[in-house]
Amino acid sequence: MNLTEIFGQNGLLSQAIFEFTPRESQQKMAEAIEKAIEFHSELIVEAGTGTGKTFGYLIPIFLSQKKTIISTGTKNLQDQLFFTDIPVIKKIFSFPLKVVLLKGRANYLCKQRVERNKQEGLFVSRHLVSELYTIDAWAKTTETGDISELSTVAEDSAIWPSVTSTSDNCLGQECPFYQGCFIVKARTEALTADIVVVNHHLFFADRALQEEGFGELLPGAEVVVFDEAHQLPDIASQFFSTQLTSRQLMELTHDTLAESAESANDMRELPEKAHQLQTILHDMRLMMGPELRRLPWPDPLPHLFKTHIQSVKDILQSLEEILKIAAVRSKGLENCWRRSLELMTRFHLLTGNAPPNIIHWYETYPQSFTLQFTPMIVADSFRAYLEEKKRTWIFTSATLAVKNSFQLFIDSLGLQKALQLQLSSPFNYQQQAILYVPRHLPDPRKADYMDHWLEAVIPVLELTEGRTFLLFTSYRAMEYAHELLKDRVSFPLLLQGTLPKKELIAQFKALKNAVLLGTNSFWYGVDVRGDALSCVIIDKLPFAAPDDPILKARINLLRKQGSDPFYSYQLPNAVLILKQGAGRLIRDIKDRGILMICDPRLVGSHYGEAFLQSLPPMRRTREMTKVNEFWTQPSL
Repeated sequence: MNLTEIFGQNGLLSQAIFEFTPRESQQKMAEAIEKAIEFHSELIVEAGTGTGKTFGYLIPIFLSQKKTIISTGTKNLQDQLFFTDIPVIKKIFSFPLKVVLLKGRANYLCKQRVERNKQEGLFVSRHLVSELYTIDAWAKTTETGDISELSTVAEDSAIWPSVTSTSDNCLGQECPFYQGCFIVKARTEALTADIVVVNHHLFFADRALQEEGFGELLPGAEVVVFDEAHQLPDIASQFFSTQLTSRQLMELTHDTLAESAESANDMRELPEKAHQLQTILHDMRLMMGPELRRLPWPDPLPHLFKTHIQSVKDILQSLEEILKIAAVRSKGLENCWRRSLELMTRFHLLTGNAPPNIIHWYETYPQSFTLQFTPMIVADSFRAYLEEKKRTWIFTSATLAVKNSFQLFIDSLGLQKALQLQLSSPFNYQQQAILYVPRHLPDPRKADYMDHWLEAVIPVLELTEGRTFLLFTSYRAMEYAHELLKDRVSFPLLLQGTLPKKELIAQFKALKNAVLLGTNSFWYGVDVRGDALSCVIIDKLPFAAPDDPILKARINLLRKQGSDPFYSYQLPNAVLILKQGAGRLIRDIKDRGILMICDPRLVGSHYGEAFLQSLPPMRRTREMTKVNEFWTQPSL
């Protein structure tokens, strides 16, 4: 069966999908992937929005009948592939291929932790107790243990960390519930599958487990497809890093307290040391200041830093020695002892001197902190992984190229050997969208910028009657804009962080006149088609914060190598993020909308053209009258 019989006019996809439109770009993508699979090649594909890239890679995968891992950037796309797209392909072909959806450990219920929480009864909140018993009842009926099945408990509920496991606290084969473990069941299914759908975090987590000698959890695949591949450089950087969170140490103390109460209540020193460790970790977080920020590890260390670090080391050492004695009492205490050894080693490492070409930094959260070693460059490590076994590697996304070049992506991951394909969107952007950059706005770094921004934005919100995403480059700007808008517009305002992301998007679609304010995650992977979303407004060009320790270290490295870090690194990364944000607007051939970018640097700076060249070819204006004309003209 050739691809034209599938993708062409009156082909199998036309027969299987209502209103399917054949797209030349989709078939080109499928042909390129078919060849890559045949010759075990590496292939980078930028497929513009509307290309139909999902079917563009699924069809050649099914035709090849080779063992495949499909890795996505988000759980939403993972679910869409497994529950929506792959069933369509299965109806078209009669191949008996087994497809399995595999998620990370935190997505599966842990029966042992549910049972322990029931027995201990330590929850003081009635609401959490009620949720625990709701989960316990569901645990008796669920086949998969996938917590997304249970819609009656919020996805961001505080109960979930207590009833799911981590690699630290999992008892493994020593667990009394091992035979019915949902994670073990899911991974066993994955090992026998022809196609496994995962996300990038799980893919790299499995890679990390292999390096620790635990064996390969995901099947030995002949083909690996990374969808939403623009996220790979950052995620790879995380997983090639060494890190320790204060939350991990806190979880060790909580489990030590629980296990000692059950199996070693005569060893009073155990709870004493656990409580001491909790206190000093709390003090260490306070010592780092109230701000939520990323900072380079101080060198030399201030006296207060040294004092707290030494106190943590001393208490951890004492706790480990007592746990070693108590370990014979129960498997739970033995697990706590092994964790204390590993965490103590990592704490010593991450509070010492960093090796060469490693970025040493820490990050603070409201109640916790993270210590981190991040490699300056991950390309060599990733390249070595690609060459371990002869496989086909596919990297695809709607946003990989900057000014028609994949060089930034190639350099980030060591993909110099990869074939390249760039496919434009089939949408008619000249008819469907307009880019508006208002005149007379000050530089976004000026103190009065947001006041001017408000006056420019309100006429557009009134014109579209809400139906807008306001995308920001910082939480502070988002929250300030929310305060400014509350008393100036009558449309419903939806603010990121007030509800889970899925619920905010569902509300936005249902209301049909809402204004959603978001940052970070709302620039990516959000698909709202039709009239509910008619406008995307971006506050400013999304350059990374200049004080970020990873960015600063990489800038310094590029300068030492004789490169201009702004043009070779900072600008291309900002261009890719802007492409993602702009891509939220037109999601369907029938969509129409306004893209408003409120940053005069887009048209007034020497680097603005780099952004403009990478945006879809929509009409452009700086005049509100032209926006009015576009919006009031009849749609084609």
